[in-house]
Amino acid sequence: MGPLDPLMARQVVVMGVSGCGKSTIGRSIAALAGWSFAEGDDYHPAANVATMASGTPLTDEDRWPWLRSLAAWMRAEAVAGRASVVTCSALKREYRDLLGEGLPGLQFVHLHGSWDLLLARMQARSDHFMPASLLQSQFDTLEALQPGEAGIVLDIAADPDTLVGQALHWLARR
Repeated sequence: MGPLDPLMARQVVVMGVSGCGKSTIGRSIAALAGWSFAEGDDYHPAANVATMASGTPLTDEDRWPWLRSLAAWMRAEAVAGRASVVTCSALKREYRDLLGEGLPGLQFVHLHGSWDLLLARMQARSDHFMPASLLQSQFDTLEALQPGEAGIVLDIAADPDTLVGQALHWLARR
């Protein structure tokens, strides 16, 4: 791949369990960097939304089509030469590997926080389909970033502006 290869456009996944602030942080990163943005929740099939809204965790089989659609969106942005940010829980390494197929430079911003803080955030929001009762299933599924995965872990106890600044500083150094 040469320096003008469109697949070299930067692609970033803002990841973490529900309630960590993926949408807020992802939108801000994209806006400040001038990159494309996709809200991962918008790519869930209606059946997935209904499953989660009923308090039932998604299975791997439920997640694969959703993850494939997010990966396809990022690849299309890369092929068009556009950098992008997408929000996605990306809870498992195998999910992150699927997201990164064809995107060798994919980077992750993992928003991580304490159980108590995340639960309080989820209980305070009324405009989201994901009930707080599913937080434990997400914690149980979450696999930390592993060697070979380009990413940074940020503590959501910090305010959003600080988190965005930390993410952009890390991304600028990469």
